[in-house]
Parts: sequence; structure tokens; C-alpha cells
Amino acid sequence: MAGLLQLARPINCVMSALGVGIGGVVAARSGAWGEFAGPLALAGAAAASFTAGGNALNDLYDRETDRVNHPDRPLPSGSVTLREARAFTAAAFVVTAVLAALVNVFAFAVVILNIALMVLYEAALKAQGAPGNLVIAYLVGSLFLFAGVSVFRSSTAPLVRTSLLAALAFFTTVGREITKDIQDVRGDVDRRTLPRRIGIRPAGWAAALSFLVGVLLSLAPLPLHVLSVAYAALVIPADGMFIYAALHSAANPARSQRVAKYGMIVALAAFLAGALA
Repeated sequence: MAGLLQLARPINCVMSALGVGIGGVVAARSGAWGEFAGPLALAGAAAASFTAGGNALNDLYDRETDRVNHPDRPLPSGSVTLREARAFTAAAFVVTAVLAALVNVFAFAVVILNIALMVLYEAALKAQGAPGNLVIAYLVGSLFLFAGVSVFRSSTAPLVRTSLLAALAFFTTVGREITKDIQDVRGDVDRRTLPRRIGIRPAGWAAALSFLVGVLLSLAPLPLHVLSVAYAALVIPADGMFIYAALHSAANPARSQRVAKYGMIVALAAFLAGALA
């Protein structure tokens, strides 16, 4: 049991559920702890289960390299057998789909797409660099989209708010993933990452562009009037962090990644403030 728990990486599962909770507050505002509390609880549990399955799937595909790089993980250490890991992965994805189906058909559709993309990523896209970056960025952003569709009834306003948050998360994650590949360019001999394909400087421009698109998207809620003015007070420093990350993505990728991560945290706080104020 301890090995399976380690395979799931419970802290990551909790963070995924928390992401759905934040998205639910942005989408439904006070309804998140009112009429939509039930669907959001199911959605959060589904996100946690999906993350557990994804982590287990990752360990299944990385089991040979983990013998050298992470020998203490469940599969190389022998605390979990290959058969148990496969069964756990399948069970986690089935539970995810069942929980999503209990929310609504839109949530179920998102989950089926995400499971397919996760399998495709591990099986083929991880080694391809840029396509894998796009999948990871989508999966991060889809947490918030998943929250939006979980509370969808007839009004499109919750979907607009969570779609903007999802798009912001997507582009800033693309920037961070490319920046990470720049940092790891010397060691990524077995991956066709963007820096290895086109060079560090052009890849830095691509990362910078992704961050700047995120900045532009962060301004959209103001003219659309989907968030209160409290949003503006916090999104401005977040945008400053994203611009800093854009300017330093090639020259100092480690710092760029770190600042972009902090920027996303501040941006999440901005969306929460704008939804609740």
C-alpha cells in the first residue's frame, strides 16, 4: 500500500484538486460553496485520481531510466510490481472517468481527452520536445477549464472566466517548459527539444512570445467585465513577473522559470480576488 501511495504522489494529487477548487471559485464565485459544491467536489476528486494515474503511467514508462536516476521509486525499488502499477494506473483512470461522468457530459469529455493525451505524451510525445510541451501546457490549463465545465448550466460567464485562466496557464506553461528545455539543453541528448532543434536564442524568443501572449490574455477580463477591478491590482505585478521571465528566458533560464512560477501564483490570486470582490 505504501508503494502505491508513493506511486500516486499524493501531494501532486492534492495540488490538482486545489487547482480545480480555485477554478471553481473563479467560475461560480460564492456558488462554489453553495449549489455547485457537490459537482466541484467530484471534479476535484477526479483531478486527483487523474494525477495519480498520470504519475503511475509516468513511472511505468520511465522505469528503466529510474533504475539509475531514481532507484528509490516504487518500481525500481521493487515495492510495487509491474503488474500492480499497470492495474493501479488503469483503476485510477477508470475512477477519474466515473467521477467526471457523475458531474456532467462535458466534464466526462474533458477527462477522456486528457487521458488520451496523457497516454500519447508518455508513449510518444515526451521525447519530441515541443509537442510534449504543448500537451503538458494544455493539461495544466485544463484543470481550470474542467472546473468551468463542471459548473456549467446555461450562463457562459463561468466558462469565459475559467477559459481565460486556462489560456493564461497554457501560454505561461509553454514558456516555462521551453525555458526548462533551454536550461537542460546539454543533457537532453535523447530528446528533440526546441532548443536542440532551432538553437537556444530562437527558442528563447519562442518562450518570450509565449509569456507575452499570457500577459496580453491577462488583460482580457478587464474590457470583458468578467472580473472586478480587484483583479487589476494583482494582475499587474503578475504581468511584471511574466515580462521579466520573457526577457531572461534564454540568458538565465533557471531564474526565468522560477519567476514565471511565482507570476502564475500571483495571477491565480488575481483571478480569485476578481471573482470574489
